[in-house]
Amino acid sequence: MPSEGRCWETLQALRSSDKGRLCYYRDWLLRGEDVLEECMSLPKLSSYSGWVVEHVLPHMQENQPLSETLPSSASASALDQPSFVPKSTDTSSTFSPASPATPDGTKGKDESQHTESMVLQSSRGIKVEGCIRMYELAHRMKGAEGLRQWQEEQERKVRALSEMASEQLKRFDEWKELKQHKEYQDLREVMEKSSREALGHQEKLKAEHRHRAKILNLKLREAEQQRVKQAELERLRKEEGQVRLRALYALQEEMLQLSQQLDASEQHKGLLKVDLAAFQTRGNQLCSLISGIIRASSESGYPTAESQAEAERALQEMRDLLVNLGQEMTRACEDKRRQDEEEAQVKLQEAQMQQGPEAHKEPPATSQGPGGKQNEDLQVKVQDITMQWYQQLQDASMQCVLTFEGLTNSKDSQAKKIKMDLQKAATIPVSQISTIAGSKLKEIFDKIHSLLSGKPVQSGGRSVSVTLNPQGLDFVQYKLAEKFVKQGEEEVASHHEAAFPIAVVASGIWELHPRVGDLILAHLHKKCPYSVPFYPTFKEGMALEDYQRMLGYQVKDSKVEQQDNFLKRMSGMIRLYAAIIQLRWPYGNRQEIHPHGLNHGWRWLAQILNMEPLSDVTATLLFDFLEVCGNALMKQYQVQFWKMLILIQEDYFPRIEAITSSGQMGSFIRLKQFLEKCLQHKDIPVPKGFLTSSFWRS
Repeated sequence: MPSEGRCWETLQALRSSDKGRLCYYRDWLLRGEDVLEECMSLPKLSSYSGWVVEHVLPHMQENQPLSETLPSSASASALDQPSFVPKSTDTSSTFSPASPATPDGTKGKDESQHTESMVLQSSRGIKVEGCIRMYELAHRMKGAEGLRQWQEEQERKVRALSEMASEQLKRFDEWKELKQHKEYQDLREVMEKSSREALGHQEKLKAEHRHRAKILNLKLREAEQQRVKQAELERLRKEEGQVRLRALYALQEEMLQLSQQLDASEQHKGLLKVDLAAFQTRGNQLCSLISGIIRASSESGYPTAESQAEAERALQEMRDLLVNLGQEMTRACEDKRRQDEEEAQVKLQEAQMQQGPEAHKEPPATSQGPGGKQNEDLQVKVQDITMQWYQQLQDASMQCVLTFEGLTNSKDSQAKKIKMDLQKAATIPVSQISTIAGSKLKEIFDKIHSLLSGKPVQSGGRSVSVTLNPQGLDFVQYKLAEKFVKQGEEEVASHHEAAFPIAVVASGIWELHPRVGDLILAHLHKKCPYSVPFYPTFKEGMALEDYQRMLGYQVKDSKVEQQDNFLKRMSGMIRLYAAIIQLRWPYGNRQEIHPHGLNHGWRWLAQILNMEPLSDVTATLLFDFLEVCGNALMKQYQVQFWKMLILIQEDYFPRIEAITSSGQMGSFIRLKQFLEKCLQHKDIPVPKGFLTSSFWRS
């Protein structure tokens, strides 16, 4: 049907129109009433309308026909808001191709003309408004395009600047890295140069040091050779001096023996026709001469060859003096015998003349003991030379006491403080000696040696030295010797093994400081006279307590100590003495002889066997001495020592047993069993506690 075809075309046209392409929102009422204000308000011209009317519209009317303008205006108005379309229903009819309401053509023509004028009028406004809108749109599009282009340009500039800045930053980093590398290279070159210079300087210094060290080594070698040479010369001088000194002592001993022989000739004074006073005076002068030589040599160090030659000449003169005296006595005896024979012959002739036959009578024989030898008793008194030595030591000890008397009797507080500090520094190290490690013993020895050498030592938290007082050295030497003997009296008496560490330190100090050794002997002889050996005798007028003190007993408040305690103290001191004579300080000079060696132990043993034994004392001391020192004496004297032990067993034991009561047989039995065991095994065991080489390595 033709009508249906038109309807579809109309609908299609409407759908394809600008308004048909508009989108409608069903929920526009939710936005409020202000949405309709634009549609309900009157159309208003834009602010650009005047400019468009004046400039744009005339050109567009001239260039474009009306038929082209209308669609463009319609399209422009369609593009704009719907508020610019007139609201009257008449305007809508202009878009229809024919109006069905017109009954005839005339009327429709008039209406169409009227409608056309309205459409034109509306189209003109719409056109203006559309032009305005188009201009605005073109202006906006142009502005947006310019803005976009400007933004793109700016972005390009920014990118370019960014790239340029990045490149410049890279170049700066490269330049900075290059600069750092160059600086590093320069610094490295400087350091290498400095290192090379330093190495060269170091090599130069090393060469100079080697040169100087070589020179110093040569000087040191020369100095060492000189020192060794001087030490060797000094050693030889000391050895020669000691040999000369021993020779002087031997000369003095022989001189004294000759002097005793000279004194013994006094009993033949009646036979001699010469005056003995001249011989005795000259003998005394010669003895004094040798004593003076020895005294001067002791003060100066060692005797010289001239001193020894002078002493030998004096001794030879003494011998000649005795020879002359003997010749005088021989001649006197011959004269006396000849005179007696003549007198006897005269008397015999007279008797023969008076009595006639001669009567001869044999004189009675003298009483002799077994073997034709007269019995001799052992002596009770010590030998004169030993007694003289004992007296010299006591005099030296007394002289030492008088030397520091000012220090001991001083009332000054400072002097008293120095005295106490020195006494502690001398006695405390000795009290610390025991069966400890060898390294600890060496520390004690070094401390005592430093004190005696005048070096400061630490005692009680203070520095102490013998140089603090002029009498300090004498005081320290005396107190040190006294403490050594006291340790033997107390410590060794209770612990026999302690004798060896105490003795080895005392021996080392004795070797370096001989005066301390003499004072040790003086204290030992005073407290234990049996170590001389010396048996004090009771004199008339002497108090009993004084005599008991001379024997070695301790007397307090008129009470004498018990015999067991007395024997214990004597045993401790004899054990210490027996240990001293066989031990030497291991770090000392081994080339020098012992200051008081085993020969003194042999002398002591021989002299005590030549004296009458004392009940309980002799057996105790012999046992202690042989137990400590017997092994050393056996190695030193060998066969002679065994002969002496056999003599003790066969000859001396009966004498001890004869004077020992039944209640005092303990010490005698102990000595007898010890001696029988040694003789049976032909060996004397090493004493318990003897210091071995392992002790000094500890």
